[in-house]
Amino acid sequence: MSKSLAVHKPFQAVHPPGLELGCGVGHLVKLIVNRNISSVYASVYTWCDLELTLVPDDGSSGQNESLRLRRRLSKNSQSQWLCHCPLRALRVQQLHWRHCRHFQLMRMLSPSLPATLIKNMMLAPGPQRKLVETWQTRERPGSPQNLKKLNNQDFNHLRSYYLSKGQLFEDGTFPAHASSIGPQLLPEDTLRHITWRRPIEIQHNPRLIMEGVSRFDIVQGEKIGDCWVLAALGSLTLQKHFLENVLPKDQEFQDNYAGIFHFRFWHFGDWVDVVIDDKLPFLNDKYLFVHPRTRNEFWPSLLEKAYAKLRGSYQNLHWGYISEALVDFTGGVQLHLDLPASIPKLEEVLKAADKSCCLMGCTTPGKQSLGNTEWKNGLVKGHAYTVTGAREIPYKNGSEHIIRLWNPWGHGEWKGPWSDGSAEWNRVPTEQRRALCEEKDDGEFWMSCQDFRNQFSSVYICNSTPTFLDFGDQHNTTWFMDTHASQWIRGLSAGGSKPQNAEAFSRNPQYFIKVVDADQKENNVVVSLMQKPPNNAQDTPKLDIGFFIFWFQDQLNGLPAAFFSQYKFTPWKEGFIAVRDITGCFTLSQGTYVIIPVTSKEGQESEFLLRIFLRSQDYSKDPNTRLSLISPKGSDINASQLQRILNEVLLKDQTAGPEGRFSFDSCRGILALMDLSSNGRLTLQEFKNLWKCLAKYKDFFKREARSLLGLLDASDLRNAVQAVDITATEQLLHLMALRYGNSSRKINFPDFVCCMIRLETMAKVFYNLTEDGRIYFNETQWLIFIMYC
Repeated sequence: MSKSLAVHKPFQAVHPPGLELGCGVGHLVKLIVNRNISSVYASVYTWCDLELTLVPDDGSSGQNESLRLRRRLSKNSQSQWLCHCPLRALRVQQLHWRHCRHFQLMRMLSPSLPATLIKNMMLAPGPQRKLVETWQTRERPGSPQNLKKLNNQDFNHLRSYYLSKGQLFEDGTFPAHASSIGPQLLPEDTLRHITWRRPIEIQHNPRLIMEGVSRFDIVQGEKIGDCWVLAALGSLTLQKHFLENVLPKDQEFQDNYAGIFHFRFWHFGDWVDVVIDDKLPFLNDKYLFVHPRTRNEFWPSLLEKAYAKLRGSYQNLHWGYISEALVDFTGGVQLHLDLPASIPKLEEVLKAADKSCCLMGCTTPGKQSLGNTEWKNGLVKGHAYTVTGAREIPYKNGSEHIIRLWNPWGHGEWKGPWSDGSAEWNRVPTEQRRALCEEKDDGEFWMSCQDFRNQFSSVYICNSTPTFLDFGDQHNTTWFMDTHASQWIRGLSAGGSKPQNAEAFSRNPQYFIKVVDADQKENNVVVSLMQKPPNNAQDTPKLDIGFFIFWFQDQLNGLPAAFFSQYKFTPWKEGFIAVRDITGCFTLSQGTYVIIPVTSKEGQESEFLLRIFLRSQDYSKDPNTRLSLISPKGSDINASQLQRILNEVLLKDQTAGPEGRFSFDSCRGILALMDLSSNGRLTLQEFKNLWKCLAKYKDFFKREARSLLGLLDASDLRNAVQAVDITATEQLLHLMALRYGNSSRKINFPDFVCCMIRLETMAKVFYNLTEDGRIYFNETQWLIFIMYC
């Protein structure tokens, strides 16, 4: 929804009793606003007029609004309908079609946005239109420079307001109440004895930060198993460039204190600002959860509270995956490595990750529990640790790879070789021993890489790009990222994970990449897939997700069902698992590939975020010449790219004849007619709409062309116009032949395409705008319309 819309009342659309709206109802919806009259444009599989009523869904007594669907272009069984609903001054937040999942609202426009009106009436977008189209833009909503606000709470506005009132902020969206703890974390009688205190009530001189931020500031609480969060947080403190994103500097207890603080986290593709009050939970005069090592330093407790708010409650921090916290603190891509399985070059991966400022964490075997079973070697069963360093040091007559780890308890260390004060350190040169080994009970210790393999079950590495793969001979490497937010929708794009069920599988979203001049020795493609919990409910069961990678040639259009039984594929090596996000690293040879994100079963619904990372070793050249995203399935395309696709793919069989090629100007015109957002590029769905039109025009041209020269006579235009259900008057046909034909009024294929796309698009605009056989524009609308289209 446009960010500028003010929400008045949410509405539901309820259809009359007895009228069944099943899978036949289409999924393309457009809300159109013109002269304070709102209309919904849709495509539906049915033949009857449909009466609907809009009613407030909040139980208020607001007046109902009537809504009527009226059929258009009735010769086609997939009819186009026009729906008129006078909404007056109401601004609708969302429309739900109570008995039909496939009727999805895709766009809303406000009367205050006349400049975008005309372009958004041309063609309805399809179900796979990208939810986010400007991921690489620095100032886009959700970037670190333009944060989204959780619950629409603006920190600066709220702080100024409470300072002016001389009051301390109390957060009604995450109150000092048992509901913020969660109903299942603690017994009910314990919840009743929890008290909430502000730092100014606990300490005489509270501070947010004392002498910088360090992992040693953190001490895990005893009532919650959130070591996975604190281990990731400990790693975050080592990387200041990430820490500054999460922990803003514009807050303290000394200046402008109003009981309000804020922290920032990456959430499903967006950086989100989370506002909290500073009331902390206590039980029997002790911190209930994380507490600081220094008594008057409060950043760990407040940051933990903000993260609990983002995820819904403190209870939702109880046991989890360190990989999720690493991603939420960085917005990066994480790699999960299973231990103690033989991982080639593990030592090199960890050293490269440490050198390139990655965040790292690991876990010991066993299920997480509050029993905190401690083994004789000093490690804790089912516990998360921070990886804080990786070194190769001189030892005896050779060298040793050692790993440094930190326990978020703030104490409790490894007791084996390379632990504090162990004999192994006596065989290390004095200077390095003094620099690396500190005998403190602070939870931090060293161990050999081999012991690390044997004692831990998993290691997680995270960075903005996969720099943890840049080791050995990899120098001057650059990673390029492409990001796609979309969704699996039952009956439309949730095709399941069985390629042998080709008809269903082919409906899954498809994203194309091209690998050029690849190095066969190293990973050059990384794919990260994340599912979004419905309504941000963190305790909702996760779907089993995964993805496939197919290799193919010359398949720029949507892949047909038959394709999946003919071409080899590489599924994600771990299969399908119920986790929030998965990452796969691949070494792909030269060629073109399609990446298909899937759920394990057909019909499972969820939003997802797909990120594709491509390696280039020579960034002195244009990256698009070596590793590039090439298809409208995977990214938007401009007029130049469209020209290449049309001439090299559509005209591959030379249907257009020796003189018929798509010019750059023709492609700009085609793009302008299909470009809903008026940004000079075609999205996935816009290109799919165009390609369907092109296939239709190509079939007609082959059938009707009168000679081997690949030209249509002007008289052939009548059949073409009538085929798209438009009245073919003599004057219209005459003008089309003059405008698009040669001196003999014969038309080649590219000009025929330009002619028919303009004709059909303009007819649809008229159908969408007219009620009485006329349409009306103001001056601005008319000029925008004719100058771009």
